[in-house]
Amino acid sequence: MAKSTSRLQVPIACEDGKIHSQNSRKRSRSQSDQDDSPVQKRKRPDAIPEPSKCPLRLSNLHSEHEIKTALDRVSENPDLISDGSVAYCLPTVPGKHQDLKSITPETLARLQKHEFDDIVDEFLIVDCRYPYEFQGGHIKGAVNYYTKDSIVENLISKPVITRSSATKRSILIFHCEFSSQRGPKMSRFLRSQDRQMNKDRYPQLCYPEIYLLHGGYKNFFEKEKELCTPQTYLPMHHEDFKKDMRTFRCQSKSWAGEKKSRSALRLFL
Repeated sequence: MAKSTSRLQVPIACEDGKIHSQNSRKRSRSQSDQDDSPVQKRKRPDAIPEPSKCPLRLSNLHSEHEIKTALDRVSENPDLISDGSVAYCLPTVPGKHQDLKSITPETLARLQKHEFDDIVDEFLIVDCRYPYEFQGGHIKGAVNYYTKDSIVENLISKPVITRSSATKRSILIFHCEFSSQRGPKMSRFLRSQDRQMNKDRYPQLCYPEIYLLHGGYKNFFEKEKELCTPQTYLPMHHEDFKKDMRTFRCQSKSWAGEKKSRSALRLFL
């Protein structure tokens, strides 16, 4: 999350959240969609770091042996966060997506009520539903990023959470309506882009600790309604928003970065 006797292949991140070498990378197809202050923090530094100054949990790795050791450690121990440095700090539950760590609505509510202040410095809730769903009711403090471009612009190009404490964590929580398709897809996309940006110093990452909200907004609303604003729930397939759903679905499937790559390939050929 690689085996070689001589020269280690450069790890490549795929949108399925797994690591593959350049010689063994497989392309995966994403499934179709089914489904206040952005950063909740304890201490916020004044300056927003550049991508090259992302918070680092591991010292620079200078040898192939050290890189291989780190890769093996993450692959063999799923309880470690994605940079292999420490275990996940929040209690998790089994979910549909085995490559992602899921937390319950109760755990997120405890996080919002400062019950994890001893270990979590700041956190960001990323709501991947469409805008009309978000406006029809969302978790307090959440941000609405439903396209790949918004993930790149708001989380990769200019990281918005920083590890301002040597002992506390900075974490992300993704979700959509049911946390079945859109939330997991965007979580994996962020992970792949984070790894790509930090490929020269892998496994160091800007966002090594990411969670998925089990059951999505629907589940959270049913159990923690008082932590939603407004205290309502608008489903994706609402009769009044069929046209909006088609529009936003098309937007969520497109990505400017992918278009640029294809254009460059056509020019090269």
